[in-house]
Amino acid sequence: MFIYKSLKQTQLSVNIQVCLFFACLLFIISSCEQQPKGFLSSSAYNKAVDTATSMYDNGHYKAAADYLDSAFHHSNHLGFKQVYNYYFFIYNYAAHVKNDRKMALLYADSMLNIFDTPEKKLKFTSEYGQAHLSKGDVLFDERRYNEAYSYFYEGKVIANNNLDDCTMGDYSYRMGMILYKQEHYGRAASFFKKSFEETSSCEGNFNYFYRRQELLNNIGLSYSKLQRNDSAMYFYNKTLDYLKANAARFKDRPEMGEVSKGVVYGNIADVYMRQRKYDEAKDLLKKSIAINLRKGNDNNDAQFSELKLAAIYDKQNANDSLLNILNVIKLQFDSVKSPDAIQDWHLLMSNYFEKQNDHQQAMAHYKQYDELKDTITSENRKLKEADVAEQVKSLEKDNEFNNLKKNNELQHVYLRVTVVFALMLIIIISLIFLNWQKSKKNIKTLGSLNHQINHQNNHLENALNDLKLNNQEKDRILRTVAHDLRNPIGGIASLTSIMSEENYSDEQKELLGIIRETSFNSIELINEILEATESTSTTFNKEAVEINSLLSNSVELMRFKAAEKQQVINLAQLNTPVEICISREKIWRVISNLISNAIKFSPEGSAILVMAIELENEIQISVKDHGIGIPDKLKNQVFNMFTDAKRPGTSGEKSFGLGLSICRQIIEDHNGHIWFESDTENGTSFNFTLPKN
Repeated sequence: MFIYKSLKQTQLSVNIQVCLFFACLLFIISSCEQQPKGFLSSSAYNKAVDTATSMYDNGHYKAAADYLDSAFHHSNHLGFKQVYNYYFFIYNYAAHVKNDRKMALLYADSMLNIFDTPEKKLKFTSEYGQAHLSKGDVLFDERRYNEAYSYFYEGKVIANNNLDDCTMGDYSYRMGMILYKQEHYGRAASFFKKSFEETSSCEGNFNYFYRRQELLNNIGLSYSKLQRNDSAMYFYNKTLDYLKANAARFKDRPEMGEVSKGVVYGNIADVYMRQRKYDEAKDLLKKSIAINLRKGNDNNDAQFSELKLAAIYDKQNANDSLLNILNVIKLQFDSVKSPDAIQDWHLLMSNYFEKQNDHQQAMAHYKQYDELKDTITSENRKLKEADVAEQVKSLEKDNEFNNLKKNNELQHVYLRVTVVFALMLIIIISLIFLNWQKSKKNIKTLGSLNHQINHQNNHLENALNDLKLNNQEKDRILRTVAHDLRNPIGGIASLTSIMSEENYSDEQKELLGIIRETSFNSIELINEILEATESTSTTFNKEAVEINSLLSNSVELMRFKAAEKQQVINLAQLNTPVEICISREKIWRVISNLISNAIKFSPEGSAILVMAIELENEIQISVKDHGIGIPDKLKNQVFNMFTDAKRPGTSGEKSFGLGLSICRQIIEDHNGHIWFESDTENGTSFNFTLPKN
């Protein structure tokens, strides 16, 4: 049986001269920054990292590593992650490109050594866990399996303690790879699936996206090794769908998707070969070879696909095609040399010469095949004999023991702390007892004081009740006096109006005019006093009132008064009729009072704007004038009853200072809000709101 799949996939290359040109240009630009001579700033170093990464992604591994190494040693004041990422970059180059395990181990140790404080281990948990996994990889390649499992497990513990799913996914991936190499394919598939689930939140990173498509492919490979063709085909197709769905996310690296597709095509061909669908298998293998035989792509995988194609030619007795492709593969061994591939090549060559009745060459190739097979089997025996499950269980027990040991130490600390707290508690209880003795005396004193306070509270409550009664009595007397005065003063006003039409001298008419005007002012004052006393004692009869109609009626009634001063009242109604539950008479008084004030304090010939606005839960009504405004010193007194803020109008009209106080009382009784905005240059805008509900 042939093992044709390489579980690692490489990347395409582009023109190295272009990359090196930009690398040199970046160094020139960086050197212009104001740094000590010969050193790069942190930001310039980051640009160098981007350039090195691009070079590495395009297959220029050594140039990228040398470039970044030079930038690192010509930089200063680098941050922790910058140093860590440098070590990780060179580690990957040494481990996966140069296959220099000694160099890789050196950089893996460097990654671990920079975590020299507990703070760094807590702050950079993902990097700390990744450093353990990286060292475990090198130890595993050196066949130091027990040490490798220990570092893998430590990385898992770090990730698990810090809820780092991405690093947990890396651990599960490694366990799957180990079990796959040990030919425990069912358990390997389980770990690959677990890794795929754990890295679901890490897809924004290209490396994890690429890892996840590899995991789907590896699950298919595991099922293929178990001869579960339907399951294998399901995951191979799922891999292709995943690559297609994410192609737009990484448009700058389309070659990576092509390499992955080529690998999957070769794996699907395996299934077809078992099903004896040789034509379908050959088509897929040729597509796979065409993709991955390109420079910089996965040449190793292409070589295995060629061997699969050769195996089909062998089964179909297409000897000429078999010999041609085997000769092509032989030429590739100078640059792509895999013991497994060479072993299978010798077996196929043996089969070819056997069919040609050249038993001598057939035997020579078979001997080399058998020797390689024994060597590979011997090298893998130690890995296959290792029981990963038992090793992990042992590590878990060790970890459990260490945790118990730490818990035991903590318990001793807690015990000491408990003893200290117990002593402190005894002292506190003693102090509390002494204070309790003192507080008994204080309680008696406080009881006496509370009795006095309660007595004073009762006295104050009685005084407030008396004050309330006195206030009600005051309102009653005011209403009575105002009501009794209104009739005789009204009679005086009417009498002086009639007498002014008689034939009196000018001086007498002037005196009569003064008496009449004084009488009318007195009547207006009496009316405001009556309204002020009634607003605090009467209840509202609320009803559904349409706002546009109420405003229209109020404005029409006030137009005549405005016309006396050649003033114009403009009305801006709601776009659609709205009914709210209010006291029609009271709100009409508020609107009329505000319009009357606007007329009173505006010059002749000016305009007054009455406007309604529908808000989300309220109706707002505004009365805007261009009058004399309200000075700052009077603004705090405007809504007070019997305020000192009263002033004569622009034509000498009297003001008693009760109207706005009444307006505020009415609006607040409707659960609304009234305010004004005013200055002596632009006039005054009185606004109030009424709730819709």
